[in-house]
Amino acid sequence: MKKTILCFTLLAGLHMGASAEPMHPAMAATAAVPAVASQPAPSDGEAIDFTLTDLAGKTFTLSSLKGKYVVVDFWGSWCINCIKGFPKMKEYYQKHRGRLEIVSVDCNDSEARWKAAVQKHGMPWVNVYNPRGDGDLAKKLGITAFPTKLLVDPEGKVVKTFVGEDDSFYTVLDATVK
Repeated sequence: MKKTILCFTLLAGLHMGASAEPMHPAMAATAAVPAVASQPAPSDGEAIDFTLTDLAGKTFTLSSLKGKYVVVDFWGSWCINCIKGFPKMKEYYQKHRGRLEIVSVDCNDSEARWKAAVQKHGMPWVNVYNPRGDGDLAKKLGITAFPTKLLVDPEGKVVKTFVGEDDSFYTVLDATVK
């Protein structure tokens, strides 16, 4: 057990990169989570809505996208699998443009790191900041591994939850958003 914890701690240190800002302690274990297949989560089928701040400092509410399919992507700049998934997400964002929106919810970054990561990775969709503490949306929804993607239908209900970076997400996305 001590070796496992040490491994996660060492990997967490590697994810910090050149930044002087340390990784959030809760993320040390999840930073090394391997990609896994889609899994149902307790929120599947339940209506979700939230309000967070976007890159421009304006209030964004998920229900403003009612009538479209939405992918809510919980990620962090420290998460290798999250970053690896962005090129394919960009491809599918273009493929389903007009019928699908993506909302990336940053988790466990400072606001400065979040903004820098969005710019660095060229994320063309809605990006919102998820503050730590009582307002932490990921915590409220019980999201503990990253990336986690929620596929939301036009009525605002969660169709399916995907944990990890897995091609089955894109198969379901294609079948759902026609």
